[in-house]
Amino acid sequence: MTLSLNDLPLRDDLRGLTPYGAPQAPLPIALNVNENTHPVPDEVASDILDEIAVAIRDVNRYPDREFTALREAFAEYLGHGVMPEQIWAGNGSNEVLQHILQAFGGPGRTVFGFGPTYSMYPLIAQGTGARWIAGTRQPDYTITPEDAAEQVRAADPDVVILCTPNNPTGTPLSLEVVEAVYEAARGIVIVDEAYQEFAPHDSASALTLLEGRQRLAVSRTMSKAFAFAGARVGYLAADPTIIDALRLVRLPYHLSTLTQAAAVAALRNSDVMLGMVDEIVEQRDRITATLEALGYAPHESWSNFVLFGGVTDPQSTWQQLYDRGVLVRDVGIPGHLRVSAGTEAETTAFLDALASIGSAS
Repeated sequence: MTLSLNDLPLRDDLRGLTPYGAPQAPLPIALNVNENTHPVPDEVASDILDEIAVAIRDVNRYPDREFTALREAFAEYLGHGVMPEQIWAGNGSNEVLQHILQAFGGPGRTVFGFGPTYSMYPLIAQGTGARWIAGTRQPDYTITPEDAAEQVRAADPDVVILCTPNNPTGTPLSLEVVEAVYEAARGIVIVDEAYQEFAPHDSASALTLLEGRQRLAVSRTMSKAFAFAGARVGYLAADPTIIDALRLVRLPYHLSTLTQAAAVAALRNSDVMLGMVDEIVEQRDRITATLEALGYAPHESWSNFVLFGGVTDPQSTWQQLYDRGVLVRDVGIPGHLRVSAGTEAETTAFLDALASIGSAS
């Protein structure tokens, strides 16, 4: 007899849920999960392989539990006076966020974010036993400091997650909003800057707010700007006391020797790795301009993707693009689809496919 989930003694709060998962299909143009579609440059790949070759000679031993060299590399990369003892890392930023919610969320506690936002936040909250509370945004997906503070005070959450630039909308969030939320909150405030490298060069990071704010954490990832999605490396910066709390919930030796070696080598080549970002931003802006010309309504984006409205039938348009070999994302916002900015050739393929379907008007 084949069992179903209903036949297992699953936690009651997990019944009826579906796991996170974007469609994966063997299409030539996959622009649906905000990956950096550029391959790691050859010279950097060689350096990473050399680092791994050295590390693998000690792979019979457990890795450095405190990932010392990697924390030093992250601190140097981030700047802003961030010290190694303020750094935490995990297998992707999702694990880092899970550590935060394991330590500061959990049963009987609440996690708050402004929707629509990253769909994993409520899933991580649920998985750690916390309750997710969704706040609201303006029609253009922006948030004002006053409204943000009022909503946070009303919800009185144990943890607040602010995504900036926001996924899936690409919307930037001002530091004034972060400051207002921090003052209104009694618990931990996480600023998820997974797409910060794609923001304008003169835009300020929430890293500048860390000093004197012991309940603030700023998370990042190597998946996007560093083209490291398959390596699974995320990290955050916070007060050392928060880092101590995360040690209580992490699994022993959670970052492998090989992961640490690869990430250290990639960070050593950050100038080369980040050289791809400007090209991606150029393609993002090209997508925005062409979408407007086709009669769609793209939203302002500081990320490596564009959310666009004016889609009469998102499922039909998604399918027609799929049939043309292009995979985009239906994020569940009525009248909208989202597309990642790829290489110039990939972007051209998407725009040509969309144009062949017909303009929005």
